[in-house]
Amino acid sequence: MISGNMLIGQSAVRGEDGVLSAINPATRETIGPDFGAGGIAEIEQACLLAEQACDSYRETTAQQRAQFLEAIASGILALGSTLIERAALESGLPIGRLLMERGRTVSQLRLFAKVVRDGHYLGVTLDSALPARIPARADLRLRKIALGPVAVFGASNFPLAFSVAGGDSAAALAAGCPIVVKAHEAHLGTSELVGRVIQRAVADHQLPEGVFSLLMGDGNLFGQALVSHPAIKAVAFTGSRQGGMALIRTAAQRPEPIPVYAEMSCINPVFLLPHALSMRAGEIGRGFVEAMTMSAGQMCTQPGLVIAVEGQHLDKFCSTALDALGKKTAQTLLTPGIHQAYLEGIEWMGNSEGVTTLGRGCTAESPCAAQATLFATQASSFLRTGRLGDEIFGPSSLIVACKNEDEMLEVAQYLSGQLTATLHLDDADHALARKLLPILERKAGRIVTNGYPNHVEVSHAMVHGGPFPASSDSRSSAVGAGAIDRFLRPVCYQDLPAALMPEALQDGNPSGLWRTLDGTCVSA
Repeated sequence: MISGNMLIGQSAVRGEDGVLSAINPATRETIGPDFGAGGIAEIEQACLLAEQACDSYRETTAQQRAQFLEAIASGILALGSTLIERAALESGLPIGRLLMERGRTVSQLRLFAKVVRDGHYLGVTLDSALPARIPARADLRLRKIALGPVAVFGASNFPLAFSVAGGDSAAALAAGCPIVVKAHEAHLGTSELVGRVIQRAVADHQLPEGVFSLLMGDGNLFGQALVSHPAIKAVAFTGSRQGGMALIRTAAQRPEPIPVYAEMSCINPVFLLPHALSMRAGEIGRGFVEAMTMSAGQMCTQPGLVIAVEGQHLDKFCSTALDALGKKTAQTLLTPGIHQAYLEGIEWMGNSEGVTTLGRGCTAESPCAAQATLFATQASSFLRTGRLGDEIFGPSSLIVACKNEDEMLEVAQYLSGQLTATLHLDDADHALARKLLPILERKAGRIVTNGYPNHVEVSHAMVHGGPFPASSDSRSSAVGAGAIDRFLRPVCYQDLPAALMPEALQDGNPSGLWRTLDGTCVSA
């Protein structure tokens, strides 16, 4: 079923700009078949088809688009073990984790099918004409339309949920945007399998072939060339800060700058408030180690920082965490490159002034396995050494011991933008929590209480974004129903004749949408 070809519209195209190979990170062995790398010609072909598809695809009905998304979801499930086994080979992730990720991928597609049918995302607003008013007011009607073709970059750490048919793709397709996906080099075969499902769904629903293309290219220059193409109107990216910033610069330097929605690096701080720590230090310590090592620490919501007031209760937290950590088996990281970066990161952290290596998990025995590591430092050292707040992608975390609550607040103020911030608290901690919350609201997109941030629910209220460098645009979310807003823009129609009026804006509301009419929300 895997050919090693790119999928450009309804064609399978063999790239001739080099050869790409998938690698099993557990063994570092190459997995066949080889994939032909694309170049500028393939980018041009895919983007031209996307541009040609744009106007007709964005005007498909809600039912057409919803059924298309649901067909992709069903097609992914129909791949069965073929998809899961290939993803496991290419990522080193366990089967159980990938089954859950497939479920999330399907849930995202079905959520956006519902969002499209509901129609709320259109933001339909009508201001009636006021001809007798001085000055008179024209008839004004607003709806949101698709931005245009979107370049989607597959992520290394989620071969399904943030990849070819992942959240970015689902949101863009729901908005009415054709997508050109760049497959991540770490899971080429997985990407082709899912890409063929989307390609088939495009054909089955008689959509323009340019609604979807899947490209495979070697290196950063290929991705930057895709972002530079004038047909592309927005970019969705999940990955490193270095990679995200390169795309942001490229997009900003175009003759027509475009938005880049990049989810990048963060350390997701966990604050242990004093009373909760005094009552539940052991319980919190065990739970923290589970969160820190989940999926080998390769989740964008992995808690990489703990902040607490020093003393016997923090000591108990540390001893319990170290006991749990010592039993943790080393897990395979996604790629040899990620493994090497992890080794360099923990070596740097362990040699940093004022940092102590508290303990490690079980010794790594396979080529890309990572030994979980826990570090500790004083707040004064953390505040003095900026790099201690940088992400180490993998199963490690840093405990910051504060002298008092004021120093805890100072550390909170010092933090950069985060996807999440977590508070472990009891009722007796509410006074301190009230001081922390306004700070954390400025720092993070999601605030978690008495839990851990790893799980990101696919829902209407979820926010998976945050201030820089967690994401490039803190006003948006990469997960949840609100993710569709990234790929829409408002258009106002002034005194447009009824015969030309889009259905969502027509008198009588034939689509049955909730609309804002002269400031009042109505459904008729």
